[in-house]
Amino acid sequence: MNRRHLALVAVLATLALSGCTGLFGPEPSDPDRLNQNASYDWETTEDATIVVNRSSYTAVYDVENRSTFEVYTRDGLGRERSVPIRGLRFRYENGTVIEPANSSLSATEGSQRTEIQFGGNVSGEVAFSAPRSGKQFTTPTYVDGGSYAVTLPPNARVGIPLLSQVSPGNANTTVPPTSDRMTVSWGAVDAQMLSVRYYLQRDLLLFGGLTVGGIVVAIVGSVYYYRQLQAVKRRREEAGIDIEEEDDPRDRGPPPGMR
Repeated sequence: MNRRHLALVAVLATLALSGCTGLFGPEPSDPDRLNQNASYDWETTEDATIVVNRSSYTAVYDVENRSTFEVYTRDGLGRERSVPIRGLRFRYENGTVIEPANSSLSATEGSQRTEIQFGGNVSGEVAFSAPRSGKQFTTPTYVDGGSYAVTLPPNARVGIPLLSQVSPGNANTTVPPTSDRMTVSWGAVDAQMLSVRYYLQRDLLLFGGLTVGGIVVAIVGSVYYYRQLQAVKRRREEAGIDIEEEDDPRDRGPPPGMR
């Protein structure tokens, strides 16, 4: 075996020991992560209910007569990537909630997708949480044509085009009187991706302050420029430069050919 082959074997061994998913196929998700403590709102009317927090989100999806449920995201180049889910739970239609530690509920992670296995065809709701960051939430629409509801972090809002964007655009927004969290909802989503870019209310105050400040600076600059222009004009007049005098018609003489 030459040095090139030895180097390749060493690289493969290192990847295998480091738990790199996708090289040798999907691997079981970390049991401790799947069994983390988690609580979900099961009493929802939408097919998909997502609650976005500052550094994570929770999701509850309706499933009907399915044995698996695939979860993934897309990177900046549009490539599929698996999601490191945690707090995995499943709720049967009779209200029984199970977790991986005491049931056949499990999950495996590949390089492109995370597959949740139910241990047979079931109907009910599957729930999990996952990490996130930034002021934009994007997810594939796992439930084709289903209704979706995305609850934003506290004091987060959409509605101002320069600061926010919602896709698909046919969404409704509500803020309950007893809460400071806005919910963006769709009656039916036929798009492949769902995206909500939001702003915090303090960002709106900052943006408004910067806008007002810019307007004030523009006005002050315009007034200063006008005053400087007027001062230059007065100095030129005092020096007798570029002073236009109106001609007297009597000084023009007769028309050409009549002199």
